[in-house]
Amino acid sequence: MTSEREKMLRGELFHAFVPELVADRARCKRACAQYNNAGDVPRRRLVELWRDINGDNTPLPPIDSDSDKDAAQFSSEPMIEAPIHIDYGTNVQLGPGVQLNQHCTIIDTCTVSIGSRTLVGPNVSLYSGTHPLDPAVRCGTDGPEMGKEVHVGEDCWIGGNAIILPGVTVGRGSTVGAGSVVTKDVPPFNVVVGNPAKVLRKIETSMDRE
Repeated sequence: MTSEREKMLRGELFHAFVPELVADRARCKRACAQYNNAGDVPRRRLVELWRDINGDNTPLPPIDSDSDKDAAQFSSEPMIEAPIHIDYGTNVQLGPGVQLNQHCTIIDTCTVSIGSRTLVGPNVSLYSGTHPLDPAVRCGTDGPEMGKEVHVGEDCWIGGNAIILPGVTVGRGSTVGAGSVVTKDVPPFNVVVGNPAKVLRKIETSMDRE
């Protein structure tokens, strides 16, 4: 029999309040709380705490007795400014050099990926979870939910308070203006602004567009 988690990850209708998924969200909530309350700790500890959220069990490099050199070992790891709010954690994929500014919210019902060197401003929300429009089907917490993957390409800039909705892909090198609501895919190397977000202009760059 197909589990609710399997249906969730495939973008099918699923029930979120089964014990398995309630436990998954509770685990992530505890891990986020530990990260958000970590305070001024070494870079190594923040990487450990992020991997607890993300479910990444990759071993860390050996500790260097020189604190600066030890921190330098994690220079390509994502930089996440607390507080962070995530549903499951294990469905979030962050590339090297990504920065998430404070109060980022990620509803990772399905995969939410953010490509290398992308900068995400404060109070940005990325939603891969959604609900049926028919209220008879939606039925509050008794009804099903569903999801669509969200992908943000490499070298993007997502301005503060932007919202990226389920199923959206933001193309490589693009900029999403502050406060924008992105409802459709964004072509690579474009600036989009507004609600709903629309292309404002193309970005001139020396970067290889391929």
